[in-house]
Formats: sequence, C-alpha cells, structure tokens
Amino acid sequence: MKVNQTASLPHHLIDEAVRIGAKVARLRVARGMKQTEAALRAGISRNTAYRIERGDPGLAMGQLLRYVDAIASGTTLLHLLTEDDPALTRQQRHEQRQRVRGLTQAELDDLNF
Repeated sequence: MKVNQTASLPHHLIDEAVRIGAKVARLRVARGMKQTEAALRAGISRNTAYRIERGDPGLAMGQLLRYVDAIASGTTLLHLLTEDDPALTRQQRHEQRQRVRGLTQAELDDLNF
C-alpha cells in the first residue's frame, strides 16, 4: 500500500523539503547543467530529478544524494544547504548586478521636502 508522504508530513517539513529542492535546482543551474544531463549522471529518471527539485518528500535520500553528487561531485548535503559552492557564489554575484537608473525630475521633486 502506497503512503502519501506529503499528506503525512507537517506543513513546516513540507516547506523544508521544497527549500532543499530549490537549492538543488539552483546548484544545477549555477553549474550550467541541464536537468536531463544531471539525471543521467545520477542514474535516475528525469521525472525523479524533477521531483527532487520540486521538493517531493516521498523520494529516497539516496536518490537526492546521488543527484547532488552528479551535479557537483564531492559536494555534501551540508555544503548544499550552506551554499558554499563557488558556482553558487558566482551566480549570486551575477544576480545582484543591476543597472541603476537616475531619478526623473518628478521623483527628485517628490523627494525634495
């Protein structure tokens, strides 16, 4: 008999599983790897990789660990959670780059009190 893991978990643990999945997806993107390639390297289906990145709590821990290792060999789950990977640091710096535009005269007038 199948057990629905999502239904049997408290809401805060489901949220935690989703956050872990998002971190795995972020690591994969930072490493420039397609989901199908990472799944192939880990020896899992692309559907399982999708479920890992969505934070499905019904997956085996071994699948998650193999997937993380396939994306970034030698990366531990602890490193993933603390985001110590250099690719993640580089991606974060890239995301923070934004052009700064000057204020319009109307915006300057609004600020002038």
